[in-house]
Amino acid sequence: MKTRHSTLLLAASLAALAAAPVHAQSGKVWRCGNEYTNNATVAQQRGCKVMEGGNVTVVQSSRPYVASNNTSSGSSSGARSPAGSPRVESADQRARDNDARAVLESELRKAESKQTELLKEYNNGQPEKQGSEARNYQKYLDRVAEMKAQIDRNESDIAGIRRELGRMAPPAAPTQN
Repeated sequence: MKTRHSTLLLAASLAALAAAPVHAQSGKVWRCGNEYTNNATVAQQRGCKVMEGGNVTVVQSSRPYVASNNTSSGSSSGARSPAGSPRVESADQRARDNDARAVLESELRKAESKQTELLKEYNNGQPEKQGSEARNYQKYLDRVAEMKAQIDRNESDIAGIRRELGRMAPPAAPTQN
């Protein structure tokens, strides 16, 4: 009889616990726009949506700096430096632009000389046969195809460098004091 009494007491205790409100977190996470919460009352008040499946990891960071709309220059160009970046003097920027132009022009000269060399070796699709290519015509055809592909890639490189130079401002004349 004693075991029956303790069993009934245990069952009643478990039923009471099951019916009692749960005070622990439910494990649900709600998304409220770009914010997340695990507080059901806040989520309900704000009309948040429950996140289903998977865990959510939120990394707290500092708020990004937002520049004001008041700019010192009246221009409305789309190319602006990021907020908080250091200001570069116009003379320094001109020097950087001239250096960049010089590098591109140097690359263009290299690519053009390489193109001349490749075209000379290609010989209008009839390059000289090398050693084993006299006996193996397919090897010759493969080399000719590779040479043509190199010429095409180099032409593409030259066109890209020229486009990049075209995007740059014309070279600035040196300033005289």
